[in-house]
Amino acid sequence: MMKSGIHPEDYRLVVFKDMSNEYSFLSRSTASAKETMVWEDGNEYPLVKIEVSHKSHPFYTGKAQFVDTAGRIDKFRRKYNKFKETPDAIDAPEVSDAPAAGDE
Repeated sequence: MMKSGIHPEDYRLVVFKDMSNEYSFLSRSTASAKETMVWEDGNEYPLVKIEVSHKSHPFYTGKAQFVDTAGRIDKFRRKYNKFKETPDAIDAPEVSDAPAAGDE
């Protein structure tokens, strides 16, 4: 038996839209949504935008897809670019043609 009083009561039909490939599906959910969308049946439903679904996740597709919707890579590069060394800044030791000690 299921416990009473612990499950949400406000299930409704919601459209979930994968923003990486524009795939959408209709499902029951309690997720809150600020936007709405007209579905294929002509009815308007709440719209929840998601970044990854079974149509874009590498586990289900069998191939890796690069999804950088939040700009994390650019943010990382901007943050750590100041530590990047240029070839002029590196003081490499001079290499001589003379044999090292014990190499005779």
